Amino acid sequence: MSPRLLLAAFVVLLGLVPVAGSEFQVTLANYIGLYALVALGLVLLTGVGGLTSFGQAAFVGLGAYTTAVLTTMQDLPPSLAWLAASPWLSLVAGLLLTLVFAAVLGLLTLRLSGHYLPLSTLAWGISIYFLFGNMEFLGGFTGLRGIPPIELFGHPFDSARKVFFLIYLFLLAGIVTIRNLLDSREGRAIRALKGGMVMAESMGVNTAISRLVIFLVAALLACASGWLYAHMQRFLNPTPFSLHQGIEYLFMAVVGGAGYVWGALVGATVIAMSKQWLQDILVRVIGQAGNFEMIVFGVVMIIVLQRARDGLWPVLARWVPVRSRPRRIDPGVPALDRRPLPAAGETVLDVKGATMRFGGLVAVNDLSLEVRAGEIVALIGPNGAGKSTMFNLISGVLAPTAGEVRFRGREIAGRPSREIARLGMSRTFQHVKLLPAMSVLDNVAIGAHRREYPGLLKGVITGAWRLDRREEARVLAEAARQIERVGLADHMFDAAGSLPLGKQRILEIARALAADPCLLLLDEPAAGLRYLEKRALAELLRKLKAEGMSVLLVEHDMDFVMGLVDRITVMDFGQRIAEGLPDEVQRNPKVLEAYLGGVE
Repeated sequence: MSPRLLLAAFVVLLGLVPVAGSEFQVTLANYIGLYALVALGLVLLTGVGGLTSFGQAAFVGLGAYTTAVLTTMQDLPPSLAWLAASPWLSLVAGLLLTLVFAAVLGLLTLRLSGHYLPLSTLAWGISIYFLFGNMEFLGGFTGLRGIPPIELFGHPFDSARKVFFLIYLFLLAGIVTIRNLLDSREGRAIRALKGGMVMAESMGVNTAISRLVIFLVAALLACASGWLYAHMQRFLNPTPFSLHQGIEYLFMAVVGGAGYVWGALVGATVIAMSKQWLQDILVRVIGQAGNFEMIVFGVVMIIVLQRARDGLWPVLARWVPVRSRPRRIDPGVPALDRRPLPAAGETVLDVKGATMRFGGLVAVNDLSLEVRAGEIVALIGPNGAGKSTMFNLISGVLAPTAGEVRFRGREIAGRPSREIARLGMSRTFQHVKLLPAMSVLDNVAIGAHRREYPGLLKGVITGAWRLDRREEARVLAEAARQIERVGLADHMFDAAGSLPLGKQRILEIARALAADPCLLLLDEPAAGLRYLEKRALAELLRKLKAEGMSVLLVEHDMDFVMGLVDRITVMDFGQRIAEGLPDEVQRNPKVLEAYLGGVE
């Protein structure tokens, strides 16, 4: 079954609910749609971006209270009175207020990591809940009444059956928008967050901005849900926007499948219906009302999460196999612009006196090295010599304690990795950093993120509404060219995690090449490769050298290195102990003393 046919079938079944369902069933379906709209934002925020938030109910309340105040207060200031003319205007006001409020919260809290981020969302979720309850003009805990229904072309949505269509129109629009966004250039940058900040930044992604974008989108979806809720209920108090509800929204996303867009609807449906059924059944069994259903519900959900760690959507998807068509690659689209490579012999990288101290430990001590255009240079040394630290100093992951790092004449020491990547430096990693669930093609396309970049706002808008088809076709064509270049054409549409380790390393090189670098940093590129694969890699590096590209590599396979590189720099205990041609280095007494018996 094709995805479009499946979506059409879902829409048809959805349309039967208000026609054939009872009043109770339609009302329950309305709540499910409202919950799913909030959970959809958490799929983007938590499942895709890896950020945990317990405070989404606060944004639901912000949208609900904004429209409630604007449409019920009689003595609004003249500057705001015009917003009371229609609930649709109050929706715009709520979205703008939420955007500002979420931006401030995001800038304050998204810098936190680990358990500090979810704790901060707990803090502001509780604070905003009590703010709603203690403000007199918001009705306090008693609430606000008299909220008018939404009208469209003079037609009021004043019943559960009528508002049903509006709620699910918002939900389907949200699902399509998020799916489109995740399938765009900005979407790949967002998905790259789960691959680690170092990897994403090294590909030119501004991870702080990407985190803020998904935080804002999730907040806006929650705000829209609150607006719909207020005009459906026609009455408002703070209870639906408590911390308990915020936790429940997160639970919906996780149970449904936090990494899947349709998981939001599945999770909202399962949790809302299960709670209702349990409540009805337990009252009959126990003979008294209470919160007994929460106990049973908690136990059942733990079992579900143990059996389906990725949520219920992947389980359901196996029952209805969906034939997804592979992306169409158009080789005829104009190629992305390429940066001019430096002239032969020009110094591309110049490191002088680089030093890196971690407290009392000196990992790199007064080290200097140089890489010229069209040259392959190897950085070798025993375990603990400081090679990886040196790579991180060059690529911007670490800022040196002392010394200079110049790339094409520009001082880059201390500059962020994403800025260095834009200048034309790209890298691979000692421990492969890929997005295993994404295709080989999409992984490589991340490398081209900054090429002919349209800007954040334009990228998000065009990606969300499929207005970037031509630009996307060029990026994918470039990714396909690099995949073919490294010999992985047969795996272009395979999941990256399904490849053996050796091919994953080759995939990292393809991703680095998609960035159009003039200096390539390769961290153990031959590790895990078979003999013929190493020969193919060596041939590829020679071709890159012939084109004028520079390569700096760390490698432990001495046979591979000695037959390939122009010069070698040897490190031991953070210091340079030798530098020169391969034959000279092999005969150097200091190298023999440091290296024999200490080869990694």
